[in-house]
Amino acid sequence: MTIAILGGAGVRVPLLVGGLARARVPVERIALFDTDRSRLACIADLARRAAPGVRVDATATAEAAIDGAQFVIASLRVGGARQRARDEQIAIAHGIVGQETVGPAGFAMALRTIPAMIEYGRLIAARAPNAWLVNFTNPVSLVTQAVHQHSAAHVVGICDTPMELLEDTARALGLPARECRFDFFGLNHLGWLREVYTNGEPHLHRLWDDPARLAAVYRTPLFEPGELARVKLLPTEYVYYYYHPDRALDALRRSGTSRGAIVADLTDALFADLASGAVDPLARYEQYLAARDAGYMQLEAGRSTPRERPEWAVLSGYDRIAAMTIEAIAGDQRLVLPLDVANHGTLPFLADDDIIEVPCVVGSLGPHAVDVPAVPDHARELMIAVKAYERAAVAAAVSGRIEDQIEALALNPLVPSLDAASALVHALLHP
Repeated sequence: MTIAILGGAGVRVPLLVGGLARARVPVERIALFDTDRSRLACIADLARRAAPGVRVDATATAEAAIDGAQFVIASLRVGGARQRARDEQIAIAHGIVGQETVGPAGFAMALRTIPAMIEYGRLIAARAPNAWLVNFTNPVSLVTQAVHQHSAAHVVGICDTPMELLEDTARALGLPARECRFDFFGLNHLGWLREVYTNGEPHLHRLWDDPARLAAVYRTPLFEPGELARVKLLPTEYVYYYYHPDRALDALRRSGTSRGAIVADLTDALFADLASGAVDPLARYEQYLAARDAGYMQLEAGRSTPRERPEWAVLSGYDRIAAMTIEAIAGDQRLVLPLDVANHGTLPFLADDDIIEVPCVVGSLGPHAVDVPAVPDHARELMIAVKAYERAAVAAAVSGRIEDQIEALALNPLVPSLDAASALVHALLHP
């Protein structure tokens, strides 16, 4: 099997390649393509070290990577980590939380990325029409929707956030995650877990009156146990930006920086050390990943304690969710995974071609969403508002008109007015 990775110079590519090399499918070749040729050479070397026994090629063109591939993974970052840091700081300066996938910074990232991803989708449909495009590119919901609507590629969006919540909740309940059925629904970075079942028996009721166990669900303490008990839903971590935007903004302002700026500094230091040749490349890379993971959601939560990935987490993780998705399609496993797919009536209050994030049965024909019971009012209303913004953002990315961009951003629930949207669009996209 050949797997192509577009955005092959990304810093998480060696982690991903290592995970694919350990997957329960025969991966003979992994082809990497990126427009940043110098970084691609460095990342390809790291990837080969992480996946001995698998052929890893750095290709000169996207076509050379895609041709012959059964799966194409896309993980682009147009403008790089420094552009993310700039976007986040602009959002904060305008009094709105700065985060790469949510709010104005996420909008700017989407507008830069969607045109490129649509072209890749069309290229894949033409040169590898039977291949699956597995999209990691953020914002996943927006980008996957754009590719689904504007190309013939077989596309599925993936994110490790839902699986992390599911696995951590099962752990807090003392249940084996592999044996649980999860009632989960939402959009990417806007999802909720409503129930956990084993043998048809529900279990979340055991958390609502147990604040300590409820708090243990989250690796970073973002939500008060009392607020979770009131709504009787467990939101994914990114819902924090919608539930508590002022709290997140205040914490970021007090920190004097942003997550994007910290990641950019870590990344620059990694490449400088690798270029010097004075370090063990894989050991330095693992140090980088640990430092990056330790700071996840730390600033926004106003926490000084670093975050740690627990040793028992075996289902969640960037590399694992990609491997499980590919294994399930290639091996017709009928595995149930939370993925980003076209709605097709699953959530009746959204359009059929809207991309949603729900548990899917994944086999040789791809992912198929499972039935989702009626969604609670407050979650449904927020999803409707965010999806209206996402539809408009995709249309604005395709049209390229500044008027469309302003109107789309004004629909974002975190943006207070049309005037604010106009100021942000000019600062972010037309300085």
